[in-house]
Amino acid sequence: MMQDARKPEWRGPLAGVKVLDLSMMLAGPAVTTLLGDLGADIWKVEPPWGDGSRHMPPYLNGESHYFIATNRNKKSLVVDLKRPDGVAIVRDLARHADALVENYRPGVMESLGLGYETLSAINPQLIYCSISGFGKDSPLRDKPSYDIVTQAMSGVMSVNGEPDGPPEKIGLPVGDLIGGYYGSLAVLAALFERQTGRGGGRLIDLSLVDMTIGMLGYLAQVYFVTGEDPGRAGSKHPSIAPYGSYPTADGFIVVACLTETFWANFARAIGRPELLSDERFKGEARIDNRHALDAEIDAVMRTRSTAAWQAILEAHDVPNAPILSVGQALEQTHARARALVVEAEHPRAGRLRMVGRPIKYVGMAQSPLAPPPMLGEHTRQILASELGYSEEAIAALERQGTISSSN
Repeated sequence: MMQDARKPEWRGPLAGVKVLDLSMMLAGPAVTTLLGDLGADIWKVEPPWGDGSRHMPPYLNGESHYFIATNRNKKSLVVDLKRPDGVAIVRDLARHADALVENYRPGVMESLGLGYETLSAINPQLIYCSISGFGKDSPLRDKPSYDIVTQAMSGVMSVNGEPDGPPEKIGLPVGDLIGGYYGSLAVLAALFERQTGRGGGRLIDLSLVDMTIGMLGYLAQVYFVTGEDPGRAGSKHPSIAPYGSYPTADGFIVVACLTETFWANFARAIGRPELLSDERFKGEARIDNRHALDAEIDAVMRTRSTAAWQAILEAHDVPNAPILSVGQALEQTHARARALVVEAEHPRAGRLRMVGRPIKYVGMAQSPLAPPPMLGEHTRQILASELGYSEEAIAALERQGTISSSN
């Protein structure tokens, strides 16, 4: 039965799903952030010094922007996995979890006694998602990997940048963020299989390089079809023209003429209908003569402001957009209308602004996003409420340094 949309306590479709988060920095936390957005309980286990992302400037009252961005809606426990009783705590948590996410190098979890074989013996229904740079059976499995390594080895950097310039890293850390999207999809699919009775626990082995190669899409197919590598096209498109960024009198605007109709609309919008009858710019010939076409377009586009061109292009039904800064993107009317910026109260940082949930459920109001947790903020709570540890047992673990709490 549909819940009342006016009730803000609806956490989302994953309410009641418990996820044990043993990941750090970005790729793994991106998975658990998405699952948390959808309503899952996220138990984030951190070492005594905390997730490394807690120590990356700039800070807001001592709280890192990086940690704030990737750890909302989670509960933090501090557990020392170098101690046998710390490992025992995580095994207890795994016994009660639906899924586990980790992004250590292959072999580390096994060395800690927390590998899939060990934990699945404790909880045969556990969905175990392991994320690494190259995967468990790659000849490069032990090679350290960060976002820029992933972008380089996936082919992504080779197609990013201006044609006459060097390969460039994409500004977004796509080599890590892609783990969040594929990882959450993989966990959800395994949970669905388990829920429908067609499977039990699963070991998911995800490689960041694999997942980023999986995003090459038609660029990979260019190579398969022609045997040639697609080159860098800057903001332009390798097989569509005009398409890309063009200079205006006060900035830049993007235009995307994916169809002949849009191309005809665009030529008329810029006052150059004669371009439509120019043999150089008919059909596929526009690709071969893109540089000549862009020179014609650049000369016209420089004569008016970005806002003026927006109005003209909108009137002629031409896909276009101004190039916004990050701040402009977050403050635009669209972002406000779609609740893409939300606020939450943090015990130390104060009032936080955060990016809101990108997934919307029509007719259902989800409970507000919670701020990222303080280090160890929920250690005592989870050990008591989820594992049934007594106050005396928790105090003893804290005295000997196995756990710690911000309380």
